[in-house]
Amino acid sequence: MKYVDEFRDPQLIRNVAGEIARSVDPNHEYRIMEVCGGHTHAIYRHGLQDVLPENLRLVHGPGCPVCVLPTGRVDDGLSIAEHPGVILTAFGDMMRVPGTRGTPLELKARGADIRMVYSPLDALRLAQNEPTKHVCFFAIGFETTAPSTALTLLRAKALGVRNFSIFCNHVTIVPAIRAILESPDMRLDGFIGPGHVSTVSGCRPYEFIARDYGKPVVVAGFEPLDLLEAILMVVRQLNAKEAKVENQYRRIVPWEGNMPALRAMSDVFELRPYFEWRGLGFISQSALKLLPAYAAWDAEVQFEIPGVRVTDPRAAQCGEVLKGVLRPPQCKLFGKECNPEHPVGALMVSSEGACAAYYRYVRYEDDAANAQPVTS
Repeated sequence: MKYVDEFRDPQLIRNVAGEIARSVDPNHEYRIMEVCGGHTHAIYRHGLQDVLPENLRLVHGPGCPVCVLPTGRVDDGLSIAEHPGVILTAFGDMMRVPGTRGTPLELKARGADIRMVYSPLDALRLAQNEPTKHVCFFAIGFETTAPSTALTLLRAKALGVRNFSIFCNHVTIVPAIRAILESPDMRLDGFIGPGHVSTVSGCRPYEFIARDYGKPVVVAGFEPLDLLEAILMVVRQLNAKEAKVENQYRRIVPWEGNMPALRAMSDVFELRPYFEWRGLGFISQSALKLLPAYAAWDAEVQFEIPGVRVTDPRAAQCGEVLKGVLRPPQCKLFGKECNPEHPVGALMVSSEGACAAYYRYVRYEDDAANAQPVTS
């Protein structure tokens, strides 16, 4: 199969893994963050960590939209579902994310009309088919999914569908990376740039990472050979004491981004002054809200939202894992109170969450007692 099989070729993978092993300096520990949760999942699904040198550590970043959504925003979204005549719709990975009074699935079991959809357009069609109801879409995601929300709103306005609204929780990745780089806890050497986000944003937004912080960035795809090539490109930059942005995922990612998608976003969204991220706190201009012209479709205007900030369970260490300070097995709850059947934190809920990937693929191989914090 074109674009899949050739990126899973065992001999090519062995060749690149061998080149990485020959390229690393045995006297240096390399700490490279994969920003995207899809990369985290691919790394462990394909067992790539097993072919890397012991002194090259991959650190998991905040690139899973479900994982970085704070509990208070989950509660806010669920409060909309409690209004009479409202159908709350959401992607499947949101349905099991816990708020303080349960998950969307649990609230649905208690009688709320909450439905899973595969796209915001599904939610809009539901609104057209249910004219006596109000349909609200719980929008989450980075630049990857924001264009589909924007295009849906443009269509809703063009069609004059007024029983439809968006609870907007779209976030942008660049401010989060900047916050990580400025965290005193962090000791990173380079980044594997997010593949999905970059299909929309392109590579240019990451140039500040190389220019201002001296860290290399390589945007990567999601197949084993993609990720190993990206790691090798980062290692080569580090060895040459260079810092620049490179695009390993050229077959998909345009350097300047997807212009029609970016235009749709700018037609509908503006930046919020600040937004709370789970584990990272409030980050300025890191999330999107609807422009005033779309207030009639803005759930935060149409409904009274509690807007209460909720502190995560004290024992859960999602924030430290999101920042790469701890590895998932080092969380006190990992694999015990917090597991995929009973997730305490969002990192265990989402299929792209670092804790879920560890639990599924490597928890039996990783000795939490011997694992050391990244910053040690």
